[in-house]
Amino acid sequence: MARSIDYGNLMHRAMRGLIQSVLADVAENGLPGGHHFFITFDTTHPDVQIADWLKERYPTEMTVVIQHWYENLIVTDEGFSITLNFGNNPEPMVIPFDALRTFVDPSVEFGLRFETQVQDEDEDDEDLEIEVEEEPVRQDAEIVSLDQFRKH
Repeated sequence: MARSIDYGNLMHRAMRGLIQSVLADVAENGLPGGHHFFITFDTTHPDVQIADWLKERYPTEMTVVIQHWYENLIVTDEGFSITLNFGNNPEPMVIPFDALRTFVDPSVEFGLRFETQVQDEDEDDEDLEIEVEEEPVRQDAEIVSLDQFRKH
């Protein structure tokens, strides 16, 4: 069998490493300036830990915002844990980097999307596509739709 370079997985790891570095800096120094993050993750990932009521409300994916109020941000090699406020209810959560689908910082029009597409059933590997978004993200309301980041 011929050996090849798996650029998809290399990019996947590199982009998750970038997010890890950004979150580790925020955990140590706080959010600089107007920076804030919209992070969408797969709630079905086996290592995601969220409250049962959040899992019921978001059975497949969830987007969280790290901006004004957050506590206990701890970043590890595998992911991060954080406490966020949902309607005056602080909820701790654990989000592995492998569960991430999007990471967006609209203050600087930066975004990453992680897509996993399963190939033919005979193949065990996954085709990973990483895209850097450069489209401006509009903030007209509290509710954020990430449809603009999805392929149709």
